[in-house]
Amino acid sequence: MKNLKLKAARAAMDMSQQDLADKVGVSRQTINSIEKGDYNPTIRLCIAICKVLGKTLDELFWDNEEDA
Repeated sequence: MKNLKLKAARAAMDMSQQDLADKVGVSRQTINSIEKGDYNPTIRLCIAICKVLGKTLDELFWDNEEDA
């Protein structure tokens, strides 16, 4: 499932995939894969992304039934 919450949060901060990747220490392709739903990041990477974007794990990575 695509992670549109991550994409929206990144865009709201005017960050490219490369910008976010650089800040969390992964490749741009990793960020792209997470956003496309092709890769499930480790909890450590999820936390790093949340810190950079100023969001909680629930806000970016929890899949509510209401959102489906």
